[in-house]
Amino acid sequence: MVKELQRAIDHHKHIQIIYLGQEGQTTMRTLRPLQVMGDRLKAYCLTRKAPRVFVIDNLLAVAPAVSSRAV
Repeated sequence: MVKELQRAIDHHKHIQIIYLGQEGQTTMRTLRPLQVMGDRLKAYCLTRKAPRVFVIDNLLAVAPAVSSRAV
């Protein structure tokens, strides 16, 4: 998973994640990943419109973000 995150950082790609929060709730978010720091991911959360730090072990799924714009 860290390789996927680093590739998204290197190529400036947005990702979608499913994340397990501290209280056991799951959320789907769209992120602009910025940096892998040990066991954490520093990212700008487009869903919350704020910088966030995520525990990598709590990422349940990671996928490239799907653009809503027609091609």
